[in-house]
Amino acid sequence: MPSTINAVTDTSPQLESSRTGLANNYEMFLSLLTSQMKNQDPLDPLDSTQFVNQLVSFSGVEQQIAQNQNLESLLIIQSAAAQTSSVGYIGRVATALTPDSRLQGGAANWQYELPENAQTTNLTIRDSSDRVVFRTTGDKTTGQHDFSWNGQTSSGATAPDGVYSLEINAVAQNGAAITAEIRASARVTGIDLSGSEVVVEMGGVNVPLSSVLALQE
Repeated sequence: MPSTINAVTDTSPQLESSRTGLANNYEMFLSLLTSQMKNQDPLDPLDSTQFVNQLVSFSGVEQQIAQNQNLESLLIIQSAAAQTSSVGYIGRVATALTPDSRLQGGAANWQYELPENAQTTNLTIRDSSDRVVFRTTGDKTTGQHDFSWNGQTSSGATAPDGVYSLEINAVAQNGAAITAEIRASARVTGIDLSGSEVVVEMGGVNVPLSSVLALQE
């Protein structure tokens, strides 16, 4: 956690570059302004309106950079909070948006939701090597549906335990493709905090924290 807290005070290279560039431009502007004021014709002084407008513009840009820096710090704090709370997911059953589910003990389970009635709904299960192992038809009606696979392949063999992916090809009455939302549920066995986004480990299925829809004891 100390590294996470320290990260809040850091600024991104883009922000730091913007601040440095603005400071350099501001100093150059003041130097030019001072030089022109010293060398102007007292009988025909330079119009100061343009310089005032540029000063206002510099001030506005500086404020925007400061706001971006504050926003970035808030996002880092929010990410740190999400990392801390996600540890509490371990041991609970999570439902996530994912086409992957683990076949174990003769069952792999999914839920899928159709936004409208379909003329045809075909379900395809693929293994970790993207090979098709089973095909069947699914429900055609609008709403959420449960689908359970017992591990039997289309050839009649029994698939080994492991992670399998569900693919849904649904076609509407007018022939247009329907996008189905696929979910899977499993007990959370771990949390990976090493990347830029928290990854929830669900018994061999890894999903980003943003894909988790619900938790149950």
